Amino acid sequence: MINERPSDAVDRTSTVDPWYALWTHSHCEQLVHDQLAGKGLSVFLPKVELWSRRRGVRHLVPAPMFPGYLFLRHAMDKRTYVEVHKTKGLVRALGERWDRLTSIPDDEMEPIQRVAAARWRVLPFPYLKEGQRARVTGGPLAGVEGILVETRPDQGLLVLSVHLLQRSVAVVFDGTEVAPA
Repeated sequence: MINERPSDAVDRTSTVDPWYALWTHSHCEQLVHDQLAGKGLSVFLPKVELWSRRRGVRHLVPAPMFPGYLFLRHAMDKRTYVEVHKTKGLVRALGERWDRLTSIPDDEMEPIQRVAAARWRVLPFPYLKEGQRARVTGGPLAGVEGILVETRPDQGLLVLSVHLLQRSVAVVFDGTEVAPA
């Protein structure tokens, strides 16, 4: 099993390689991740802990932060694209065609990696494009920027978005440690 800490994935790759979003069949994110990692590609599958009830017992289970998607950081030539495309469970890489894939900016991926590494509480949240950008000023998420949705003295709610996927997640943090971005 591969170490899924996003910081390890970043250390193994060149920072010049772009991030790409891979769309998977329902519940196939881990399958696609494992196959691509086995091919030596740098993949990132951010996960969150969700409550599940099985046989009357509630427990936390890991689930993809962005259901149906995972991320690949690799230079994409035709050969690599074909290898990625042959992966069982993959629908496609997002973009027009193999030489025009849509990349995800590092400034969108870095906060997602930091939140996943911090194992902070993350909630699904409707995608937002407009709103006040804010930066967390203290704690393990210091420097993370997102859209501030709610702030109270005891906690705040910051939304992190991946525009290409039109998906967002919300992270709860200390409401006193936020400033305009």
